[in-house]
Amino acid sequence: MEEIEIVAATVEQAIEQAEAQLGLSRDQFEVEVVREGTSGILGVGSKEALIRVTPAARPKRACPELAEKDVAQVVAEVLDTLLGLLDIAGKVEVLSDEIPLALDVKGDDLGILIGRRGQTLASLEYITKLIVARRLNAWLPLRLDVAGYKKRRRDSLQRLALYLAEQVKSRRRAITMEPMPADERRIVHLTLADNPDVTTQSIGESENRKVVVLLRQG
Repeated sequence: MEEIEIVAATVEQAIEQAEAQLGLSRDQFEVEVVREGTSGILGVGSKEALIRVTPAARPKRACPELAEKDVAQVVAEVLDTLLGLLDIAGKVEVLSDEIPLALDVKGDDLGILIGRRGQTLASLEYITKLIVARRLNAWLPLRLDVAGYKKRRRDSLQRLALYLAEQVKSRRRAITMEPMPADERRIVHLTLADNPDVTTQSIGESENRKVVVLLRQG
């Protein structure tokens, strides 16, 4: 991957967009802030933030002796082993064997693997990445889902973001969403990135970080 440039309202939103676009976590690429975002005065003279992103690793070349399909098989085996250790009956399905890999665990009563706000699923994905990285001696970007939870959640967040955008536009005041993990905040940011009437920003710290939908200035 070559370096790319990302433009957004703030540096943080640009970084979140880079994570979504590259399929990498924040620690897998270097960020050069070319320009800080500025709000201007009453929206006049505002400028969007510009960052230059360079991936720190090249996942596709990390294991040249393995084809992508073979790498996907390694990941599926690791996940199968984890499910066995957890004594959970589930079938691992490879949705895409192209990097970043995409896998889904199918089965009944898998809520325990999802957890509150998908926190258990996020932990399972991270542990899977760690074990796979040790097996392949390379960090491999992958996306793990359970019973299509992330897809349903993404669709729901996109609908909610569009609805809130209309509410903000009609009421002429900002609306703050509930706290969400970084990947879900990215969905909201990206859904409304090109909206001509509203913009978004993240506020808060750690687990209390949330998205604010507000009127676009200017």
